[in-house]
Amino acid sequence: MKVSEAVNQRMSVRAFKSDPVPGSIVREILEVARRSPSGGNLQPWRVFALAGKPLAEFKAVIATKLAAGETETPVYDVYPPSLWEPFKTRRRDTGARRYAALGVDDKDKAALKELGERNYRFFDAPVGLFFCLDRRLGPPQWSDMGMYMQTVMLLAAERGLDTCPQESWSNWPVSVRGFLCMADDLMLFAGMSMGYRDVNHPLNKIRTAREPFETFAEMRGFD
Repeated sequence: MKVSEAVNQRMSVRAFKSDPVPGSIVREILEVARRSPSGGNLQPWRVFALAGKPLAEFKAVIATKLAAGETETPVYDVYPPSLWEPFKTRRRDTGARRYAALGVDDKDKAALKELGERNYRFFDAPVGLFFCLDRRLGPPQWSDMGMYMQTVMLLAAERGLDTCPQESWSNWPVSVRGFLCMADDLMLFAGMSMGYRDVNHPLNKIRTAREPFETFAEMRGFD
């Protein structure tokens, strides 16, 4: 598979089949991805991969907390407060497409709650990943982490797997830290679902829109 094919094939999958992913493949992906670039070669990423019984136990912990109405202080704001244009419209339109695919609207609180909680089941994927880094590092290293995660997603696509990056896991830093016995100096950056997409699920029939080239790029000095 060409890199361009992996880029076009990759999408944020929000419904997975239960088919397991061999640990050897997960390890290979995470290991090959270490060639991702990082400023000063700091290689700030630290990854925890869960499957099988540990993943089921972790999801049960979160499900219990959700049922009890518990929340935790997020590590960071996934979106800036009072999001402005054009970002506000892009986010709203993407959400509207997901609600429509499920036959609900943004007034159906129960349906929206269920849609949100799917995040914390890793969308039923057989593999859940957590990406962490030293909390003393700054935005440049967060960027490095993003490049590592993108490399993981493209390598997964090459191997016929699907993924969904999930910054939403930053909402559960205490629970994730406790379950994984993470060192105090590590900060939870994001999670990721990995597995094989359920092609029949309506959420996976959506491809989010992308802006045309002219809206985000300029070329100067070319023939």
